Amino acid sequence: MSKRGEVLVAIINKKLDFAILREQLWYRIPVSSVKKWLKEKWHPKWLAFYQTSAIGAEKHAINYFAEVVEIRRVRRWQLFPDEPQDEKSNKYYYQIFVKPIQRLPKPIYSRRFRRIIFIPTTWEKFTNAVEINDLYDESSLEDKLWAEFKRYNIPAERQDFVIAKGNDYALDFAIYCAKGNIDVETDGDFWTANPEKAEQDNLRDNDLKVEGWQVLRFNTKQIQEQAADYCVSTVAETINNLGGVDEGKVIPRKINL
Repeated sequence: MSKRGEVLVAIINKKLDFAILREQLWYRIPVSSVKKWLKEKWHPKWLAFYQTSAIGAEKHAINYFAEVVEIRRVRRWQLFPDEPQDEKSNKYYYQIFVKPIQRLPKPIYSRRFRRIIFIPTTWEKFTNAVEINDLYDESSLEDKLWAEFKRYNIPAERQDFVIAKGNDYALDFAIYCAKGNIDVETDGDFWTANPEKAEQDNLRDNDLKVEGWQVLRFNTKQIQEQAADYCVSTVAETINNLGGVDEGKVIPRKINL
């Protein structure tokens, strides 16, 4: 059975890092970037590499992956002994050694050329992914709603990061429309029954609304029993009220169910 985290989608945004990966067969991640994964057994079997605009023709896509051989915890000066010593030299990294990189049969693209952070996912999702949004493995509720969005050709972005009133927020689904944007949240039973989380969500929703976002929240029962009839129809109606989805074309696209 595939497990979350057995594949880690990493970022390649410097030509030097790509050269090190190909020639020296290692990749680095700041320890501070993976603290949240350390609560789990963090030892990916595979690394996949999302290349940004700095890489050239293969940008905004995952083109390569590699099998993990070993992970070491080292300081920056051990990775780059020829660098001048400064305050960054003692920063801790995970140095991940890999086998020679392999090219995917088909790239996994980002539709909106988005900025992403590391994505822990499963081997099954990685091998079946068509685009970046197929990789996320946050919850079964998100997966179910994402499947419905794909079925009705609703172009949502999963785990999209935005800034509202100076605060960083991760949105379960972001949908960009001609006359505004939509944040779709999947509220599981735990969060619904948690007063402290409800208060945080209220403040978050207010910040987003000030910045022009419309927030739609669906609970477990709605997603499990009424995903198409209620959740998708509500999202589609909101999209159309906002002028249709903005896909960079001359005319925004309305959603016809």
